[in-house]
Amino acid sequence: MATIRDVAAACGLNVGTVSRVINNRGYISKETREKVYAAMEALHYRPNEVARALSRQRTNAIGLIVPHISHPYFAGLISCMEQAASQRGYKLIVTNSHADKERERAYLEMLDSNRVDGVVLCSADVDSRLFTGLQLPVVLFERWEEETCVSVLCDNRQGGRLAAEALLAGGCRKLLCFGGVENVDMPADLRRVGFEQACREAGAACISVQTKSTAYFMMDYRAFIREAFTAHPDVDGVFASSDLIGAQVLQFCAETGRRVPEDIQLVGFDDVLLARLTVPRLTSVRQPLERMAAAAVEAIEKRMAGQKVDTPLVYPVTLTVRESTKNAVKGPEGE
Repeated sequence: MATIRDVAAACGLNVGTVSRVINNRGYISKETREKVYAAMEALHYRPNEVARALSRQRTNAIGLIVPHISHPYFAGLISCMEQAASQRGYKLIVTNSHADKERERAYLEMLDSNRVDGVVLCSADVDSRLFTGLQLPVVLFERWEEETCVSVLCDNRQGGRLAAEALLAGGCRKLLCFGGVENVDMPADLRRVGFEQACREAGAACISVQTKSTAYFMMDYRAFIREAFTAHPDVDGVFASSDLIGAQVLQFCAETGRRVPEDIQLVGFDDVLLARLTVPRLTSVRQPLERMAAAAVEAIEKRMAGQKVDTPLVYPVTLTVRESTKNAVKGPEGE
């Protein structure tokens, strides 16, 4: 079994420097950290968690790292996480990474050094090396990493199927899916997969397009939407893999004289507040954020207690029907 001395020898550093990297003590350059992380991985070195746990004290604080604090989905998540944490006696510390890996690493190290009890991470692109040497449990939210962390997810594939079924039930036969980010793998990609499967089973034409990463980071999909409609002007049903994209599709339709739902029907994803504020209001696949947030806090508590947590934790989604599809209903479901 490798020791800290083996790690130090492998990367040509002294034991004290390696210890500071592992325990996030003092300033260590990015190059040195990378060298230590690489040696730890190569040697399969894991710090003595029992000894480290003895020195830890509970702070009753949980960290939350989101990539876009102003994004409607993450704004809703912050609210649900704060409520879930408060109900279990925790304070919530929120940080905004702007989808930048180095900021994520810096925030993880800051939260770890300040002895929070755990972190919920919404990473733009999960890198397991972010978690090497951390002394606290990390829960991934709508992200997936096989070995290191607990993942809390909604059933994205089911959500894509629900969206397709709603559009097909409204009579749509040529469908367009705005889903995923080029060169970025996320569980949300399964929304597109489920949508395409349902369309194939129904014999309906389906076109899928992925956004550029710049549009995702800027949360501005207007040029992307215009390009898709220019290339495919005769689509009659659209699935937007987030309500933010859906709202911008509605804006484009209004600007170009396309009536919703008469000419084009539209389903979004997330069912955040924005879906209830558009005109017409947006039919959307609802993630159970309250349940998912509570599950994330509970997973942190179990990991702190040394208990095993099954992963991933996957929660079913539902469809909230409103006026952007022809099978709209009145009443609580569409509020």
